[in-house]
Amino acid sequence: MEKTMPQPAKVYPRFRLGARIEHFILMISFTVLGITGLAQKYAVLSVGNWLIDVMGGIEQTRWIHRVAAIVLVFGSVYHLMTSAYRLFVKHERMLMIPDKKDLQDMLDVIRYNLGLIKHHPKMRKFNFGEKFEYWAVVWGTLIMAITGFILWNPIAFSSVFPGQLIPAAKAAHGGEALLAVLAIIVWHMYNVHIKHFNPSMFTGNLPRHQMEEEHALELERLESGEPAWPELDLPVLQRRVRIFAIVSIVVAVVVVAVVVWAVTFEETAITTIPRVTREIFVPAGTIVP
Repeated sequence: MEKTMPQPAKVYPRFRLGARIEHFILMISFTVLGITGLAQKYAVLSVGNWLIDVMGGIEQTRWIHRVAAIVLVFGSVYHLMTSAYRLFVKHERMLMIPDKKDLQDMLDVIRYNLGLIKHHPKMRKFNFGEKFEYWAVVWGTLIMAITGFILWNPIAFSSVFPGQLIPAAKAAHGGEALLAVLAIIVWHMYNVHIKHFNPSMFTGNLPRHQMEEEHALELERLESGEPAWPELDLPVLQRRVRIFAIVSIVVAVVVVAVVVWAVTFEETAITTIPRVTREIFVPAGTIVP
């Protein structure tokens, strides 16, 4: 008897290349920020002190942290620009905006897990959990950027605003960082790596059984023959792209100028001096009591 070869699982498009690039930038910058930031926050602990030593000392750790922060800012601006492109050029719907169905889906999932209803709710391309996580990232990045700017430029900030806001910014910066790292480890890692491995951010596609479980309505839409993303006539798209390109260049220049100004106009970090042991000559003499 001939053995039938197992058929590969059917996959469906989920993320375009641009979205996967954004995720990669966010993943790398967030990881570096988490390691370097928490090492400084808990520098009095042995693990924090060890991490700082591994990274080459406190000055080197600060430098790595700030470079990662700049990468995160540019990655966030890139996300805003790609979102604007989808909205104003391709006229796509903003699928991450929460609505009443997300609330109903959340309640139905709770009821399903408690055994109160028999069927798991059918959810769209982005379910309520993914929307919650997305807006948590947006909110967290905004908080970290504002408080990070205050801590980076405390003299300029305190010349305009009350100085008491600087320790408040430090507390908010460290607290939000700890919250974000724990959320990634507990929430995100479980949902995309432990419960089941979600390959869509690496391949752009998602297997059918995962689509059926978490995005059944999107699966039905794709299997009905609808395109994964809206398609536009080429002349219309080209005209919109030309206008968007001009606006994007102007915005990009302004953003780069603002970021360079924000990170260079004030130097406030205290440079630590390495401990040096020197021999001191002490002349012999009689000590008089």
